[in-house]
Amino acid sequence: MRIFLILILALGVASCVRNKNGQSVQGTETTNEKVFEVAEVIQASSYTYLKVKENSDEKWMAVTKQDIRVGDVYYYEGALQMTNFHSKDLDRTFEEVYFISQISKKPSMMDKLENMGGPAEPKHSGKIETKQKSTIKLEKSNSEMTIAEVFANRDKYSGKGIEIRGVVVKVNKEIMGRNWIHIQDGTSSDGKFDLTITSQDLAQVNDEVTFKGVITLEKDFGAGYFYDVIMEDASLTNKVEAGATM
Repeated sequence: MRIFLILILALGVASCVRNKNGQSVQGTETTNEKVFEVAEVIQASSYTYLKVKENSDEKWMAVTKQDIRVGDVYYYEGALQMTNFHSKDLDRTFEEVYFISQISKKPSMMDKLENMGGPAEPKHSGKIETKQKSTIKLEKSNSEMTIAEVFANRDKYSGKGIEIRGVVVKVNKEIMGRNWIHIQDGTSSDGKFDLTITSQDLAQVNDEVTFKGVITLEKDFGAGYFYDVIMEDASLTNKVEAGATM
């Protein structure tokens, strides 16, 4: 039965329009899944920008940096559209660019068929959850805000400006015109231990930082990027670089 289903799917894909490499550039029957062919590749420090052909249209897309070649065909689900997006790395403004969290050389239906007889691996859509780092344990005074306190009293701080100190565990640069910085301080509330901060300022992983910004609840940026709690438009008020002493 498994082989029969795979053959049916293969015949369906084979009937689509093919590119010069013999790969399908026609959309699949999966409702939310789309497909494109790469026409141009520009590499930046953190992202790979792609000019793609999707159906009869050409558009720019961006994915996390990876080895992609002209003529490759990829499938994806969901994209975050940005207009007049300026890339500092490239010193170029894209009139329109779509950020994609994950691309695959196989349609999701093929993945499901290949996983028949066993549990399918979950697919990621949108943001990737950051793991808690057990080595981070900041000593704070009674007057200092902790990440646990922010999550435990989210309604109290909603829409208000606060200042918080933590260690940077992840940085995504220049997305939607801002930097996305994740901090932890060793505290947690109901399993929540990682605070995402958006800012024009920048820090590096393992820096000890203090940010001041406004807390927003249930922020949905689309494409799976939803945050129960996020600090927005924050300014960096203090930074101790990794390896430096106070």
